[in-house]
Amino acid sequence: MSKMSRLPFLFIITGIFGFILFHATSLMSLTAWIGDDIRGPAGWFHVHLFVLGWASMLAMGAVYQLINVILQTTIYSERLGYIHYFCFTIGLFGLLFGFIQGEISWIAGFATLAFIGLVLFVWNMACTLFRAAKWDAITISTTCAVFYLLLTGLSGMTMGLDFATGWLGDPHENLFHTHIWLGTLGWFGLLITGFSYKLLPMFYLSHEYDTRLQWVTLGLWNLGVLLGAVSLLIGTTIWLTWTALVIIMLALIAYNIHLLQIRNKRHKKNPGAGIGWTIYGNQLFAVFAAALLVKLATAPDQLMDTRTMLMIGWVYLNGWVSFMILCYASKIVPFLWWTHKYGKQVGKPGTPVMADLLNEKKANLGLTLIACTQLAVLVGIALNSSWVIALFGALFSLVSLAYIALIALVFSR
Repeated sequence: MSKMSRLPFLFIITGIFGFILFHATSLMSLTAWIGDDIRGPAGWFHVHLFVLGWASMLAMGAVYQLINVILQTTIYSERLGYIHYFCFTIGLFGLLFGFIQGEISWIAGFATLAFIGLVLFVWNMACTLFRAAKWDAITISTTCAVFYLLLTGLSGMTMGLDFATGWLGDPHENLFHTHIWLGTLGWFGLLITGFSYKLLPMFYLSHEYDTRLQWVTLGLWNLGVLLGAVSLLIGTTIWLTWTALVIIMLALIAYNIHLLQIRNKRHKKNPGAGIGWTIYGNQLFAVFAAALLVKLATAPDQLMDTRTMLMIGWVYLNGWVSFMILCYASKIVPFLWWTHKYGKQVGKPGTPVMADLLNEKKANLGLTLIACTQLAVLVGIALNSSWVIALFGALFSLVSLAYIALIALVFSR
């Protein structure tokens, strides 16, 4: 394996490990962390493991792999990418251990190391992006996503300093909400939408589709993220935050319409279960977002209600962000591994085709079960039923582990 190809694999394999660890620890606690402990050490542990150890880790690996295709240029510094990996990974798992032990000094030290890794990633991407041969909605979405990731890290570090000094006082809660907003809607939102503009046409073999809605989505999504971040940071009326959500909802509608445009221009009827599920997953997410906004229009104060926040967090992070990553992983991981292991053997007798690396029927079944159990856990959160959350949360973790094992087995083929 060449040095260049090793970097994305490091992030992807570590992300898979983080995913397994998240679901294993969730099984041991029967998903109890979703309840009252969400703002305590157990909740911090699981949320950071999921967001940083799984979703962000795999997303960074995908960025390192796909950046050459998207920007039509080489990465600024591969060596910096390795330094980023080790700083971020060691810092993250040290931070997680600190949450378990409740050691403030341990948390502070390793959080700083993880943040250094994050800054190195942002710098590496910024230098790479400035050399881009082509600036389009994909490039700009990626740039904005990386920018929001930096803001997320800065706000997180500021909160950490405030835990030690207490100098912020009441605004700490405002910063906490802003930190979540920037990381979820900013970093993940713009990265997923931007990369989808490249990945879906690639796997559907789509051509000659209209790209104007990419710019509409990009503009509305950024406007919503910035407006929401400002409203949460300065603590203005809840209606301003609701307005920001409406703007992002409009972006989501434009995004879904554009995905259908891409699918309608396809030259490949069946691109695989994972790609098919990305369309369904995006549509289901848009339906939930619309229903939430209608509900909040009559009672906007419910947005900050603990149960409402849990429902939103579950649907957004598990039902959309993680689900999209799992869908794309069913195509990206086999593609990367086949290219690495068999790319130079094309046409030779006995060389497997890419479709041989992953059983599509099993992948489809796995994604179906993941979607169903996720919805069941959402019902449990809505009903405030601990036994429904425990039962279907355990089932959700079991089918998720089975699915990620299917993905991981690609590396053995």
